[in-house]
Order: sequence, then structure tokens, then C-alpha cells
Amino acid sequence: MVVEKKATSLALFCKVVDNYGDIGICWRLARQLHAEHGIAVTLWVDDLRSFRRICPDIAAEADVQQVAGVAVRHWRDQQDVFAPDDVADIVIEFFACDIPPGYIEVMAQCTPRPVWLNLEGLTAEEWVEGCHQLPSMHPRLPLTKHFFFPGFTDKTGGLLHEAHLEEQRRRFQSDAAAIQAFLARFGVTAQEEHALKISLFCYPHAPVAALFDAWQNGNTPVTCLVPEGVATDAVHEFLGMDGKPGTSRTRGALTVRVLPFVSQQDYDRLLWACDLNFVRGEDSFVRAQWAGRPFVWHIYPQDENLHHKKLRAFLQRYVAGIEDLSALWLHWNGAAAEPADWSRLWSNFQDAMPKLEKRSADWLQQVLANGDLATNLLKFADVLRSEPGKNKV
Repeated sequence: MVVEKKATSLALFCKVVDNYGDIGICWRLARQLHAEHGIAVTLWVDDLRSFRRICPDIAAEADVQQVAGVAVRHWRDQQDVFAPDDVADIVIEFFACDIPPGYIEVMAQCTPRPVWLNLEGLTAEEWVEGCHQLPSMHPRLPLTKHFFFPGFTDKTGGLLHEAHLEEQRRRFQSDAAAIQAFLARFGVTAQEEHALKISLFCYPHAPVAALFDAWQNGNTPVTCLVPEGVATDAVHEFLGMDGKPGTSRTRGALTVRVLPFVSQQDYDRLLWACDLNFVRGEDSFVRAQWAGRPFVWHIYPQDENLHHKKLRAFLQRYVAGIEDLSALWLHWNGAAAEPADWSRLWSNFQDAMPKLEKRSADWLQQVLANGDLATNLLKFADVLRSEPGKNKV
């Protein structure tokens, strides 16, 4: 019996499109593949400066560097020349980023040929179940690429989730002193900590000013923690000054405090420490689900409002009859037909928070049952490597 050797190397290609989401996902995946599965990972990235915002250890000018056990290479040009030693056992292009033609040419010369995967973006739409793991043959070379979709069912690749994440989250959230010490690092006072703590991460077009008004004029003290550079206009207007890290101001029931951009590990802790999290895109969207807290998603905008369809597809799976949740989400994303009354929307949402807390906990366990993306991806790659005919025309 011939036993196929498990893959030992993987190349992950990432083009940074929306500043932090793409590289955030790829960096989490790269670290997990190396730390938990012993894979030698090379992460090719075209924008190291954005990468450095979420990983301060990155040297923005370096062509090649080693960080957290991952080889990080600056992907400069589609015309780059590659050698056979550059080609890994598994090659992943994130979100159809068109890896360099020279790399593909060398892939076709390898024996055995590498597993080639297109890791797609996350959506809750039903059609992904039919497209997950589908092959796509190269029009000229003896190579086959397969599509791999993250998702929310067992017919998809699941979501990124590190092996010890649940244990770390539960330990942190059950330790009031740890939460207090973590928030104190950012200047959060005892009074602010005892308010309703809300983290805010959104795209520039979110109706933040209207939400600030509702919080400011409400009856519940709110502490809003917002990273530097997020919702800059609304934050500047509320503070009466530039939103530099450490600045804060209280008006009515609302305190807004600006935080520095933090590492991914600290961002996870911020989500765990807050009572409600406003998140955006894909990476923070997934991490908010692992936090087990109520959250509000600002989806990445697409032409012809295609993102509204994706938003509703997720709400259909997640809302579980909590209409006050979907109403605020739809207005936050500009997807509601009627004008927004933010005081009413927030009041209804706040009243539904106990239901949302239970739903968040139930949903976390439901999605965990699908396994984690990194493990599912490697299992699929092993299947393809054990059946070499699937990787060529």
C-alpha cells in the first residue's frame, strides 16, 4: 500500500484590498497552519504597510522576513520570476487574487504537482454549498484549481478558529480583574468600564453620528471604544478634536474613547471585553461571532447593492426570530426601506439584548460543530494529493 506524504509546505498569496480584512484573514490562517499543523508557510503580501498595522513585528521594507514562524515575502510584481524551490505543496490564492503567471508556469513543471486552491470570501448564501470544492481546469497547463469556500454549514469549509480560542475566551471573560486590567491599558476608567461597553469598527459611510446621538440622549451610560482612523468625521465632531489614541469625551450618557490600532490578539480581547461589538468586513465579523457577544455587522459594500443580499442571507440564518436585531442591522447598512429613527431602533435593540446574548452563545456552538477552516482545508488538500489525477487535466 502506498501512503501519500502529507503536505509540509504551503504558499498563500494575498492582495490587500480593503486595508485590513484580506491580510487579517490570511495572517490568522498562516499562523494557525504553522502553529497547529506544522506546515512551513510562505505568505506573499503586496502591502506590508497595511500588514504592519495589525502585526507590529512586520518590517515594511523587507523583501523576506520570518514572523511567528511564517516566512513573509513582499509580493511586488506579477512579472516576478520564480524557481521550483519557491513552489509549495499547497498553493492558495485568496479571493481570486491572480497569482503571478511565472509561479503558475513553475507549478506545472513540478512532480507531483501542487494542490492549487482559491480560498473564496465568506457568504451565508446557499449557492456556496454547490460550489465548494469545485474544480477549474487551467486552459493551457496541466493544472486544476479547486474553489474552497468558508461558510456556516457542514457543506462548506467552516470558519477560521484556532484550537485553543474557546478556552482562552472563557478564561478571559470569567476573570473580571483581567478584563479591567486589559481595558485600563487604553485609559478606560472604572466608571467607563461599568457602563455598557461597545466597540466600534465600521466603514466610513456608516451612520455613526446618528447612533452617537441616540446613545448620548439615552438613559443607559455607554462607553464607545473606537480604533484610531475609524468613523473619523463622527468621532471628530463628538470629541471636538482629532481622534488620536487616548482622547475621550463624555456628552450626556455617551463617552467616546479612541484606542490605538491593536494586534489581532488584543482585538480579540477587546471583543471579549465588550458587551456589544460593531464589526465590519469579514475578519472582525468572524471574530465577533467567536466572542459570544451580541454584535452588529457592517458588510463590505458592493456595486448594485449586492452586499444587501449577502446581509439578508446571514440574517436569515442568524436572526432566529429576533426582529429588533435585523431592523438595526438593515438600517446600519442602508438596506432598510423606511427612514431610520435611531432612538427607537437603539431602544428596541437594547431591550432585545438578553435574547441576543443567548442567541450569540447558541450560534457559537452551532458554527463550531462544522470544524475549523484550516483543518478542513488541509483534509481536502490531502484528498487531492492522494488522488493526483484531480490536480491535472
